[in-house]
Amino acid sequence: MHYYPMTIGKVERQLPICPVTDDLYIGAFVVFGDYELTVECAKELLKIAPEHDYIITAEAKGIPIIHEMARQNGEKRYMLARKAPKLYMTGVFEVNVRSITTAKEQKLYLDKADAELMKGKRILIVDDVISTGESLAALEELVKQAGGNIVGKMAVLAEGDAQSRDDILYLKPLPLFNADGSIKQ
Repeated sequence: MHYYPMTIGKVERQLPICPVTDDLYIGAFVVFGDYELTVECAKELLKIAPEHDYIITAEAKGIPIIHEMARQNGEKRYMLARKAPKLYMTGVFEVNVRSITTAKEQKLYLDKADAELMKGKRILIVDDVISTGESLAALEELVKQAGGNIVGKMAVLAEGDAQSRDDILYLKPLPLFNADGSIKQ
């Protein structure tokens, strides 16, 4: 197994390089279960985050990051786009999404109660890694349907072509890799 070194703030990690296809590998950035990394990511993102009323992310890897961002920033609520509607939701908005790390097309759902809170508010979209931008586009569509005003789009890492986008803020670039662990040119 090959690894890619990554430092976020004061926290260093070795990201395992994992196959997506035979000739495309990615550095796996996983905050689940890594409280120290989650806290540091949130702290660093808040340093560059625009003023906002609510933060939203897509299920699942962005959840601990925005939870910690909200905690550190004294926010009482954040929004979550779910991969499936839940019984407690008061109704839903839905959009289609296809991610580089997901084998098939998925849907994202937003509770209408959250949408009502977002209407006319400043919304910050946050993700762990932005790669193809598909998840980001789906979140943007949900926020627009809800009537929220997108004030920023950000991620911990920008992978591949996402690094050249001028519409997102991110902490670090993450290259794509070849099967031998070398960086794809």
